[in-house]
Amino acid sequence: MKALLAFGLLLFGTSQAFSQQVFSVDYESQADVKVFVVNYESQADLLVYKVKYSSQAGNNDGKWFFVDYESQAKKSVYFVKYESQADLKIFFVEYESQAGWKNSSKKQLMY
Repeated sequence: MKALLAFGLLLFGTSQAFSQQVFSVDYESQADVKVFVVNYESQADLLVYKVKYSSQAGNNDGKWFFVDYESQAKKSVYFVKYESQADLKIFFVEYESQAGWKNSSKKQLMY
């Protein structure tokens, strides 16, 4: 029974470690990636779908879960005011199936 519990915890921990969990920081200097939200899907590098639960977050596929604490996040992001300041341009989509990279050359920013 203990072995089964240990295996379950290991499996759960591994899936959490590779999911796209994001934390929004207050200052640009704290961020791993500077992000700008564009007005149109065609302008985006990445189409992002905000999932409701951390278990639904993807592995760098645009399915983001915003965590409450920076220590829980795989990446910290700062939302900039101007497009020219951004490392990555995103567009929030309504459906999970729409999420994904449009500019795969920027993919390394979220690994």
